[in-house]
Amino acid sequence: MKIKLAALLSSAVIVALSACSENPTTTTQVTKPVSEAKIQQQNPLLAEYAGPYGGVPAFDKMDLADLKPALEKGMALNLAEVEAIVNNPEPANFENTIAALERSGSDLSRVFRYWGIWSSNKNSPEFRAIQAEMVPKISAFNSAITGNEKLFAKVKAVYQSEELKTLTSEEQRVTWLTYNGFARNGATLTGEAKARYAAINQEVAGIQTRFANNVLADEENYVLFLNEDQLSGLSESLVSAAANAAKGLGKEGQYAITNSRSSMDPFLTYSDERELREKVWKTYYSRANNGDEFDNNALIKQILTLRNERVALLGYDNYSQWRLEDRMAKNPENAMDLMKKVWPAAIARVDEEVADMQAIADAEGAKIKIAPWDYRYYAEKVRKDKYALDSDEVKQYLQLDNLREAMFYVAGHLFNFDFTQVPEGSVSVFHEDVKVWEVKDKTSGEHIGLWYLDPFGRKGKRSGAWATTYRSHTTFDGKKTVLSSNNSNFVKGTEGQPTLISWDDAETYFHEFGHALHFLSATVAYPTSHSGVRDYTEFQSQLLERWLTTDEVINNYLVHYKTGEPIPAELVAKIKKAATFNEGFKTTEYMASAIMDLLYHTTDPAKIDPQAFEKEQLTALGMPEEVVMRHRSTQFGHVFSGEGYSSGYYGYMWAEVLTSDAAEAFAEAPGGFYDKDVSKKLVDHLFSIRNALDPAEAYRLFRGRDAKVEALMRDRGFPVTQ
Repeated sequence: MKIKLAALLSSAVIVALSACSENPTTTTQVTKPVSEAKIQQQNPLLAEYAGPYGGVPAFDKMDLADLKPALEKGMALNLAEVEAIVNNPEPANFENTIAALERSGSDLSRVFRYWGIWSSNKNSPEFRAIQAEMVPKISAFNSAITGNEKLFAKVKAVYQSEELKTLTSEEQRVTWLTYNGFARNGATLTGEAKARYAAINQEVAGIQTRFANNVLADEENYVLFLNEDQLSGLSESLVSAAANAAKGLGKEGQYAITNSRSSMDPFLTYSDERELREKVWKTYYSRANNGDEFDNNALIKQILTLRNERVALLGYDNYSQWRLEDRMAKNPENAMDLMKKVWPAAIARVDEEVADMQAIADAEGAKIKIAPWDYRYYAEKVRKDKYALDSDEVKQYLQLDNLREAMFYVAGHLFNFDFTQVPEGSVSVFHEDVKVWEVKDKTSGEHIGLWYLDPFGRKGKRSGAWATTYRSHTTFDGKKTVLSSNNSNFVKGTEGQPTLISWDDAETYFHEFGHALHFLSATVAYPTSHSGVRDYTEFQSQLLERWLTTDEVINNYLVHYKTGEPIPAELVAKIKKAATFNEGFKTTEYMASAIMDLLYHTTDPAKIDPQAFEKEQLTALGMPEEVVMRHRSTQFGHVFSGEGYSSGYYGYMWAEVLTSDAAEAFAEAPGGFYDKDVSKKLVDHLFSIRNALDPAEAYRLFRGRDAKVEALMRDRGFPVTQ
């Protein structure tokens, strides 16, 4: 699944609403002593952003030696701000309590931005040592705020006050989100229960960090180096990228298949060497499941046990009950019900796909039974046979730079945004591959923000693709503009040659840019309005994928990387005709992970042995033996390296229902996917308001009704039952 990076600390539970506001501030309710201001000036990680565009992160001054003292000082400053709120003798009101909390934590927030870069983009053993030490301390800090009884009393007083009725709709929602954030995270507990809740948070945060680092270790430690006689079936561009990767790893003259999805996936699709395909497949899907120091099985059980104990203190039967209470699904039964509506059609389609593949293998005299490491390879043969569509041929028209310009084109028409690359060196970056664009309103010329792009994979960078912000739009305390970022792991083309990517990767590129547009189009006043509802926030980014197949993008930006010729109309027709090809595989591998996530978090952890549980449950579901979970348990970072998607991985499917339904609104409009009226509704009701309005209500304002699952079934080519 396309992954969005939703929390700065994927390994820690950052739940304190006052602790980690996304926005630096120019004023606070606490006067900082000169000595503290001097400390901030001396430590670049604490310093307010300086320079152009409303201030930008000092990525050029990042030094790991500054991280620990910056975190410690940032937490101390934030706690002092909280104490000032608590000790204010005036009766609690929105301004001196809720707005004050929104205003607090800006120093620490800046430190967390740099932490996120080290964690996701520049990871190292040195950082991991600091991370292991500090994550439990950060968790204890969070608990000190969410467990502050006097602070919660003030928040509760505002939430229950007559003043609430006089506030703006956004202020009312921010008040509710703040109250709910405290109440759902231990603030209502007392005595031993409160102490145990905080202790669990601290313990589980450390274990989740170890889980993430174990996966990263296996991704870095396992690389398959090939010789020239082992490249059969691989395209020129793939061979070139593998040679470039090997060179970067000190093995010039060889070819490297790294243990990442962006390297594994094309190799399994095109390599004629079945034994090597099996080796690459097993290495990738065995990450953190090798019975060594990086094995995650025991950690999974510990995480589940601690999570279950923690929510029991709050009176919930299981973790999923607690997690989904404030999501669109509301409870695990509703989430599982959606899964069950789609699952039978998905696995039935897998059976059809496998039969097609087996027929080709038999006709070729392969004398094999289709195995998981054969699926992509023979699916590609079926694609060519059924649709005369060669994925590698398509790839020749998918140049990374051109696709970026296509995304800018879409953003210009839907959001009225204009992107202009800033001069090299005018904004500091954390790696030479990172480029930066200024975003302006096309009509008024108003500065909207900056967009950072870090597109290529490298050692120390976590796998996948994600989006984040270094600053979000707010106006309550002086207008703050947006600093957004997209991060990918594309395999860089050889020097002087364009980077070519697959159609799936192109969709991912558009998807993550959708998150960036969600950040950039915000019009909300308060930081808390940027908090996400997990089964909703993927919707906007999933929807943006649909513009990749519009005529305007295809006709203007998909040109051959050698000849410059536009992609032929007949090839485009084949792509569209094959739109639902292999949908059984894609849907089943995703849903297996989503269902297992729900099962893990609704089952007594005492009854769970991760490997046995995974096998038993998937067998009971009728999981086809030729497909595995997209994220097998020991590498399922979405749910075990943090709590952002825990018991919420189903949310991608929930969001897909919204996506399919919304796409039909565009398809039915007079102007199609560039219809001005529907585009305006999209921006006004679904992008700009972030979480300042209940997502279900926001969608009704856009569509005039709730979304219907039938649109999803039509999109995937599955039978629609009335």
